[in-house]
Amino acid sequence: MSAFSSGSTAGEPGFAEGFAANALASEFAIEALDWQGRPLRCQDCPHEDIKAEGRCDLGKACVLDRRRKRIDRFFANNAALAARYLDHPYFEVRALAARHASVFLIAPLKDDPEPDVRMVCAERLPLARVRDMRFDPEPPVRIAVADRLDGSDLVALMSDVDYSVRMAAARRAPVDALVYLMHDPEVDVRRIVAARLPQVPLARMASDADPLVRLVVAEHLAADRLVALRDDPDMRVRFVVAERISPAFLAPLTNDAVPPIAEVARARLSTT
Repeated sequence: MSAFSSGSTAGEPGFAEGFAANALASEFAIEALDWQGRPLRCQDCPHEDIKAEGRCDLGKACVLDRRRKRIDRFFANNAALAARYLDHPYFEVRALAARHASVFLIAPLKDDPEPDVRMVCAERLPLARVRDMRFDPEPPVRIAVADRLDGSDLVALMSDVDYSVRMAAARRAPVDALVYLMHDPEVDVRRIVAARLPQVPLARMASDADPLVRLVVAEHLAADRLVALRDDPDMRVRFVVAERISPAFLAPLTNDAVPPIAEVARARLSTT
């Protein structure tokens, strides 16, 4: 048997199944406490009547538990009860109730003090109701909004102080607006831009200061425009260039100081 084999046979659980089962068992073994750390008892629950129907289970699926997974399981089994918990004092309950309740009931939660709750509103409410949330004080909420907006609504988020918000905006912004992010201070933002830009502005990013950005440029720039990156100081960039550049411009790379790059160039030339 291989050292990497799970050792399972037909009809027996493999490593992945066993691991998942053990993880679930470990979770269920954790004491059932409410959001204030007090022990829970089914006798004190207003939903004791549904326990017999298998729709809740102490330590597994319980709306009064402080563990997110247990609360979520409760609402998955009892979505019709979610509306009752939209004003619960525990933010996890409000956030999960907002995911399961009717979208017509959750608009007041746009002003919830917890960003996790407001983020659910940003994801679920009609677009016309969430545009103003692009100015929310918390980045995760603004990202949730950016993931839904289009066109000019994204302009404000393209200059957001948080780079993760700018990344979200860069993924959805109109292509002609991406030029405003070509010189963003964050590498990850510029990489997203490089992957989406048209050829003419993309060619200007061949001189980007970061090799990871130039690597994306090398992957997307047209083969006949890659001469600008043929002598790039980063071997990763030159390797991609050797794989993609038009054969007419390939010869200098056959003498590259990095053997794998030279080999790729020679192999391509030998087939042309």
